[in-house]
Amino acid sequence: MDPNIARLHPYPFEKLTKLKFGITPPADKSPIALSIGEPKHRAPAFVLETLENTLGSITNYPITKGLDTLREAISQWATQRFQLSPNSLSAAEHILPVNGTREALFAFTQALFDRTKAGKKIIMPNPFYQIYEGAALLAGAEPHFLACSQENNYAPDFHAVTDDIWQQCQLLFICSPGNPTGNVLSLETLQHLITLADKHDFVIASDECYSELYFNEDAPPPGLLQACANMQRDDYHRCVVFHSLSKRSNLPGLRSGFIAGDKTLIQPFLKYRTYHGCAMPVFSQHASIAAWQDEVHVQENRALYREKFAAVLKELNGCLDVDMPDAGFYLWPRTGMGDEAFAQSLFASENITVLPGSYLGREDSGLNPGAGHVRMALVAPLDECIDAAQRIKHFIENLSA
Repeated sequence: MDPNIARLHPYPFEKLTKLKFGITPPADKSPIALSIGEPKHRAPAFVLETLENTLGSITNYPITKGLDTLREAISQWATQRFQLSPNSLSAAEHILPVNGTREALFAFTQALFDRTKAGKKIIMPNPFYQIYEGAALLAGAEPHFLACSQENNYAPDFHAVTDDIWQQCQLLFICSPGNPTGNVLSLETLQHLITLADKHDFVIASDECYSELYFNEDAPPPGLLQACANMQRDDYHRCVVFHSLSKRSNLPGLRSGFIAGDKTLIQPFLKYRTYHGCAMPVFSQHASIAAWQDEVHVQENRALYREKFAAVLKELNGCLDVDMPDAGFYLWPRTGMGDEAFAQSLFASENITVLPGSYLGREDSGLNPGAGHVRMALVAPLDECIDAAQRIKHFIENLSA
């Protein structure tokens, strides 16, 4: 077996299960899980209908490149959403359907990373989505962490990275809106990173799976391809983005997304994927086309999250040190105590599960920037989220009593 497997950390939810082991929460309080970012809003009925009507395609082998009609639907959506130059994002050359961003982020890293190069670093935010680290370790790379702290509005401090570190970098992971912090990188920051990629010869992989969960309908989060377009870089050189229907359309079980960008990266990745055995089922592709072509359900989805954030933050105001995120569906409050102790005690007292922030980060230079935080996913129905907020308030009041 690859010895790098031994370097992998347990997944955060495995650690959480151990943290809760042996604790019996109060039976009179229903369990509420705020720990996992699994959307609970209803899947669009028209997508499910499309899925049902195309199940007969199960008798067909799917091709890795995907249906032309799916790639065209994605191209049209991304071009409009990110204000790209007409016809610059070619459905034939710049886009590949993938089975969710998790699968694609991992696979792309394996295909991209060159073990023969002297520079072995893959740079990523800290805390982070653990796939970035796992993909880097199994590719034989050295993860380099950029702390996302309150002092920097929970954005990675790219200016703190030395030229020497950039020169050793093959791949930079960014996540905007960020998981778990909700920070959105500005267009200016994205353009700065593109300039650095040109200077130091690395690729930017932008995880944008939360891009459609935002609060101001007039100010959607910018994307990496949008930054390219603003720089008249219609070849999207060195840039790839990852998108998914999981959060946007409440379809996590469909396992459908796409990767798009630099065709000199996309086309070799397609060749890799023909051996990888990861073609999306044809019925899933048809359902995905329906989802990418509709924005009404996405707007309704955002409205539900806005309502929940407003209600929960109203309940927590004055009792928990927490800010409204820029986007996404997570709260990233500061606990004022050990994050594991906070999560464990909250579960024991109120039957509410949250994720300790230290499980999403790594200690670097003696500091884990996730420590002292917990991640709360506001994915449950409104009444459950309000109930959870009220119980958290009661829990904190008892702590200070």
